[in-house]
Amino acid sequence: MALNEQEIQRIVRDVINGIQANTGSAQGGGQLMGIFDNVEDAIAAAKKAQKEIQPMPLEFREKIIANIRKKIMENARAFAELGVKETGMGNVGHKILKHQLVAEKTPGTEDLSTQAWSGDRGLTLVEQGPFGVIGAVTPSTNPSETVLCNTIGMLAAGNSVVFAPHPGAKNVSNMAIDLVNRACVEVGGPANLAVAVAEPSIEVSQTIFKHKDISLLVATGGPGVVTTVLSSGKRAMGAGAGNPPVLVDETANIPKAAEDIVNGCTFDNNLPCIAEKEVVAVDSIADELISCMKQTGCYYASDDEVDRLVKTVLVEKNGKRILNRKCVGRSAKVLLGMIGVEAGPDVRCIIFEGDKKHPLIDTELMMPILGIVRVKDVDEGIETAVELEHGNRHSAHMHSTNVQNLTRYGKALDTAIFVKNGPSYAALGFGGEGYPTFTICSRTGEGLTSAKTFTKSRRCVMCDALCIR
Repeated sequence: MALNEQEIQRIVRDVINGIQANTGSAQGGGQLMGIFDNVEDAIAAAKKAQKEIQPMPLEFREKIIANIRKKIMENARAFAELGVKETGMGNVGHKILKHQLVAEKTPGTEDLSTQAWSGDRGLTLVEQGPFGVIGAVTPSTNPSETVLCNTIGMLAAGNSVVFAPHPGAKNVSNMAIDLVNRACVEVGGPANLAVAVAEPSIEVSQTIFKHKDISLLVATGGPGVVTTVLSSGKRAMGAGAGNPPVLVDETANIPKAAEDIVNGCTFDNNLPCIAEKEVVAVDSIADELISCMKQTGCYYASDDEVDRLVKTVLVEKNGKRILNRKCVGRSAKVLLGMIGVEAGPDVRCIIFEGDKKHPLIDTELMMPILGIVRVKDVDEGIETAVELEHGNRHSAHMHSTNVQNLTRYGKALDTAIFVKNGPSYAALGFGGEGYPTFTICSRTGEGLTSAKTFTKSRRCVMCDALCIR
């Protein structure tokens, strides 16, 4: 989709106007707060802001966070529209829901905790303190959502952050940074708690990765950028790729499983990394599952249509098949239109049956295309799902009423997220318990990140005193 720059700038102005409302002490005239021309200036400003925020009470951090939440809710639609317009990916309605989820359920300072031991020899405390200035890479798939969610957690922990947004989502990412700073200044806090440069580039990112004033790196993106930050020599957290399988066994509630799978797969056009990317179905229930999925809004593609989809959504580069970026995050209707199939407005997902090695099954697509692999029993299903997840240890899902099957599947996949009998987005507290995050560090083991993830442990020991037993 060709970008309409005039339309993007109109939406940018709408967001600026919404964020600037009643922010008398913030910069005016359309200037974005926290956005610099030079990366060294950005890092220096973030370092200064962190020195100001660290000694402030937790209560004051919560005051800032409360205002960030308020402004996210007020501007959720504008961010959603700008994100879709700038990147060409996703669904405005679903992106509004994601911003609301960030505002309402991202943990703040309540996520921090203190351990204590007291005895004859005194009192020992272990508390969580900030790293300092964090360098964070954010993706084009969930750009403003990631910036805002990360900032709430990093600020709650007492850090400031230098973002390296994806160049394809720089406008909406920088608008989110502006919102954070205006919300902070409005309640009396420092500017530049979150910063970035106006024009992101590989060179800018490399400077952030190597800079002496950056204490922690957090990368949310593809395997390339995650590998880069993990090779930086700094403490790093990596939220990389996944290819989440969903296994359906013979004991599942099949109509509900079909509805949950389609709801999860089609949320924001399959952009969330946790979303169902392929289905593994036990043979005895596969036909019923497919029938129910059709009733839930799925288009069953013929072999010829699947072949055309392969040629459309995957392209050859340097002898390898890679994703056609023009197809990522597009709706099922648009994808079918690309192969000459006219679909009605009710079509939500494209499904087909295929072998586990099929390129549209073995590859993480981030599109509402679901390949279905038929297996003879749950044992083969578990083995197949393990292969398809590719050892990313990211996310996996299963529909079953057999606790033993669920247990064996969970142990075999060993993923950071395992959703049972629900849509994938339940893992982020949307229709399920728990909190959201858009940085899921499966590769480095932190799992779903939150404020406590962005802290160091500090032990404070008082000898022979402060024990009153």
